[in-house]
Amino acid sequence: MRSAKVAECSTVTHANKEALNIIWPLSQQQALFRLRRRLFGLASSLPSTPHRRVAQLFTLLLGMACSNAYAQDPDAAMRARWSAEVGVGAEYDTNVSVDEVDLSSGQSDYAYIIDFELGVKKKLTEKIDASASYNISQSSYNEFSRVDRRTQILGGALNRDLGSSNAGLSAYYIDSTLDGDPFLRFARVSPSLSGFLARKWFARGAYVHSERRIDGRSQRNASTRSAEADVYYFHRGLRSYVNLGYRYRDEDAVAEELDFQSHALKLRYIRRFDIFGRRAKAEAALRYEVRDYRSEEPTIGEPRDDDRLRFKMDFEVPLNDRLTWQWYYSYGDYVSNLPRADFTQNILGTRLQLAW
Repeated sequence: MRSAKVAECSTVTHANKEALNIIWPLSQQQALFRLRRRLFGLASSLPSTPHRRVAQLFTLLLGMACSNAYAQDPDAAMRARWSAEVGVGAEYDTNVSVDEVDLSSGQSDYAYIIDFELGVKKKLTEKIDASASYNISQSSYNEFSRVDRRTQILGGALNRDLGSSNAGLSAYYIDSTLDGDPFLRFARVSPSLSGFLARKWFARGAYVHSERRIDGRSQRNASTRSAEADVYYFHRGLRSYVNLGYRYRDEDAVAEELDFQSHALKLRYIRRFDIFGRRAKAEAALRYEVRDYRSEEPTIGEPRDDDRLRFKMDFEVPLNDRLTWQWYYSYGDYVSNLPRADFTQNILGTRLQLAW
């Protein structure tokens, strides 16, 4: 099953319509302030202190975009770049599962997916950019309705051009439900530094701190610290490039048997090419992670030992200037000495995306 961006249907929801009604009739500067007030109200209502801090950081980033734009030029916000996307699709899953709680059904099912995203980007100064986004998605299974998932994501970022490099700060908050019941709350903050090493070589490093809360399973609540490093080689600019990445992760859960450290590698290849007079995109990605659990798992009498191999292929073809058709396939091989966490999974899906 797809996790939170991270992905999930019936109709365009009331929340989506409300967001559109709030933003589009107003001037873009008014929209920024209105959105900020609504998000701050949501952030203040959060019961979990770590999640409240991250969500308030997001609203602070958005607030800085509002106040800076107004202070420099009352009309500057009019040049903010707004975007929106609506996607509908379906996928076939050979092993419906909930990865966050190590549950897999061993059975296959179809899911119908709809999603909506609204975003804004604004250049605050000559060297500072800000962005904010809201995404809501719904996946509904044909038979396994108890794992129907609705996910909402609030995100924000600030980036500063340092000349030969770029410094960034991003934050996002995720709220996810299963079959209409509260399930997952996740908050993440990440400072980063990136820049070109040579004409075709680009590097990025980041530190990530995240907090996770799972309703009804407090033993799985966790704080995570990660360090990430990525190198990109642009063979033909954005038309063809390779990405090699490494991540170290240290997760501290409430239950000691769920504490682990992990090392992960990823390899991605992206290629853009012309087909029927339009620019299509193909991507292949391979990810491998080794998890080392620190404490004994009571059900097996020894610490868990997990290896995770995941492969994904993605193909996108523009049908016109706004409509894109996407096909994707993913394979996951989860190897563990804990029986319920040892399984394989194949997902094949397609999606139509309208952007404006």
